[in-house]
Amino acid sequence: MNRKLERRSGILYAIYKVFNPIPFGFFVAGLLFDLFYMNTAEIFWAKAASWVISFGLLFAILPRFINLFYVWFRPHLNSRKADVFGFWMYGFAIISATFNAFVHGRDAYAIVPTSLVLSAITVILIAIAYLYQAIVLNQNAEGEF
Repeated sequence: MNRKLERRSGILYAIYKVFNPIPFGFFVAGLLFDLFYMNTAEIFWAKAASWVISFGLLFAILPRFINLFYVWFRPHLNSRKADVFGFWMYGFAIISATFNAFVHGRDAYAIVPTSLVLSAITVILIAIAYLYQAIVLNQNAEGEF
């Protein structure tokens, strides 16, 4: 069966492609800063992790709303399965990051085991979503772009 990859167009998709990777970078930075804080107990790393996780959550708002539109209101694309999977994985990652932001409100070294675990869960969920979408889109692609 020949299936061609249908391309999305429009300003919304362009905004989505620009803003979608930004939260992942912030969450990876949060994971690294939590790891640094666990090893050094320098309060700077805890505060920095708190800030980057908060910025990651703020930057995740716009791409998630656009993704919501593409997943649930435009279901005719071949990549629907990957989009739905990515939508839910990113959603669970945002929930994990939200809990992590609240954990970072604790005092000093009390954040260490929980913040590191929540940061790792957030990064792993988003990485799984990206990998799955890349695999499915690669299988659906035909020819060169």
